[in-house]
Amino acid sequence: MALSVPQDILDALTDVAMPRLGSEPDAVETLVVNSYSIPLHRSGAVVVGSGAAGLRAAVEMKRRGVDVAILSQSAWGGTSACSGSDKQTLHTANTKDQGDDFLDMAAAIGAGGAMDEDTAYIEAVGSIRAMASLQYLGLPLPQDHLGGTLRYQTDHDEVGRATSCGPRTSRLMVKVLAEEAIRLGIPFFNLTTVVKVLKDGDRVCGVLAIRSKDSTALNPYGLTIYACSALVLAAGGPGELYRDSVFPNGCFGTLGLALESGLELTNITESQFGIGTRREGFPWNLSGTYVQVIPHIYSVDRDGTEHHFLADYYRTTQEMASNIFRKGYQWPFHASRMLDFQSSLIDLAIFREGQAGRRVFMDFNRNPLAIDQDFSLDRLDDDVASYLRNAGADHALPIDRLRHMNPLAIELYKRYKVEITTEPLEFAVNHQHMNGGIAVDIWGRSNVPGVYAVGEAAGTHGATRPGGSALNAGQVFGTRVAEHVGAVGAPVWAGDVTQAAADAVQDLQAVLSSDSPLSVKAVRSEVQARMSDKAGILCTAADVADALGDARGLNAKIKQYGITASRPSEVGRTVQWQQMALASEAVLGALDTYIAQGGGSRGARAICDPQGDALPQTARGPIANARFRAEREADKQQQLIVWFDEDDQLVVSARANREHDGARSFFERDWPGWLTGDIYQSQDENLHS
Repeated sequence: MALSVPQDILDALTDVAMPRLGSEPDAVETLVVNSYSIPLHRSGAVVVGSGAAGLRAAVEMKRRGVDVAILSQSAWGGTSACSGSDKQTLHTANTKDQGDDFLDMAAAIGAGGAMDEDTAYIEAVGSIRAMASLQYLGLPLPQDHLGGTLRYQTDHDEVGRATSCGPRTSRLMVKVLAEEAIRLGIPFFNLTTVVKVLKDGDRVCGVLAIRSKDSTALNPYGLTIYACSALVLAAGGPGELYRDSVFPNGCFGTLGLALESGLELTNITESQFGIGTRREGFPWNLSGTYVQVIPHIYSVDRDGTEHHFLADYYRTTQEMASNIFRKGYQWPFHASRMLDFQSSLIDLAIFREGQAGRRVFMDFNRNPLAIDQDFSLDRLDDDVASYLRNAGADHALPIDRLRHMNPLAIELYKRYKVEITTEPLEFAVNHQHMNGGIAVDIWGRSNVPGVYAVGEAAGTHGATRPGGSALNAGQVFGTRVAEHVGAVGAPVWAGDVTQAAADAVQDLQAVLSSDSPLSVKAVRSEVQARMSDKAGILCTAADVADALGDARGLNAKIKQYGITASRPSEVGRTVQWQQMALASEAVLGALDTYIAQGGGSRGARAICDPQGDALPQTARGPIANARFRAEREADKQQQLIVWFDEDDQLVVSARANREHDGARSFFERDWPGWLTGDIYQSQDENLHS
């Protein structure tokens, strides 16, 4: 029997209304730069991005007396507000049945490798504070009758530290943080696209942005300058980098912007790919209960014929059904899970169906078709049977199991006119998260003084990570950044930014052209196709090397000819696609270096190699062209750092992960460091070399 949850409760957790923004403060100065008359705003700190991480940084800075402003390309339009799946979880460190430990949690967060040990420990310790403060702001995290946080197991999490308000958890986080930002009176500039970082010597002094509402005859592009002492980049990941993506449309992130500004990136070879609905409709990850209810998965060819294609990959109905279930908490593709008939063999099968021109669906009104014998809830692997039994999900059909276990999953798609109670759901393997990003230290500082990064913009996640730890990382480091900015000070920038603005405008004008052979549409199509086709879940050394050469060629053409902007309102997108082309070259350059140095397969991709030591098997035999290199243990102990040198040449180098020795603090010894502010002086001043 399905759980009875009143419709008004389902509606409240699905239709999350966001707060209305107040009026924006007017600029009090105007700067004349290269014949443009540009409004100038001044503040102590600027946060770029209005997702959960950026709002946390802004709120915490304001509480510490910092004059801070928020700039957003589209308020409530980013990943935190619009996406879900692993974004729906927030980790807790105190509710494991046997008791938990910060060091244990840190080890779990960093278990995938290529992650700094001190960062993982910071995220573990900070998770308690992040959760409690969100609850204080009104986030309705579920509890039992004794006040314990309800939790469950998610991907790369063998303990069960995740909790959730349902598929809109991250949107609810954005809501409560936005309401707090509004209550604190933080200026919020919406429809504002940051295109250049301004620097005074080596340190930041502001940003150049584009706002259509500031467009005038003397400022046709709507250029606006925000001068500041501290800049926090929190604009998320490069969702537009891939054609096959589950990101909301228009998510560009700041990787290209960062590279142009001299910032170093780390781990940009590392992403997450997994099954989700296509972005042409309603993009959403199909993890959790969507697959734990074990729907029938099939493909349809161009003639409309259905194919029970998983029967070609798994040996028994029980093996197939149990691994469909496991996609719920093993959602991201992982090369090693293609072996031994594990759950990522499903990703490989779906990917290959797409390559063959077939469309893939899941049907919640049918149980999986038989391979050797009919599907039965009585014939499932022990871990799967135990979970469904404990959940009380013994219903005859997947849709009834879903209605019982997670009715919000049904409500969510219904809001976008997709009725999964009656219609099959089309899906594919998509790019979902960039685990790498801007390289930062233990306080979220980049290598450029005054510039910080938090959330998906920061490269803190390592090669793989437990689901939901990205949300936790954004909250923890949003607070850490605010603590550091508050401690070292961020006075309203009072200096002259004319020369920095002139340099930025000149760079902007070099990108824009009225007669370039390159259009925004052409650059977009080329970048996205190259990344999805050559740098998806299966890639080869030759394909990546060829793709890198093509990416370099595209950037050379952009530098020579610019990109055609047919009208002033297209300028922001034009610059973003120029920067995305730069980010694409950086990702491919790092990946090419990693492969050339013998790097193996891990979370993001399988590095296919005829000489590889790992060969996926199926019920029909091995898949020769999916033979891949296994991951090397040594690669887990380091990260690849990427930047452009003074000659605009991409540089890729390696550095060892920072360690955490597990030494215990001692009150009398360590208290003075807190009192004097010495704790804010990082011991790793030479950050990334």
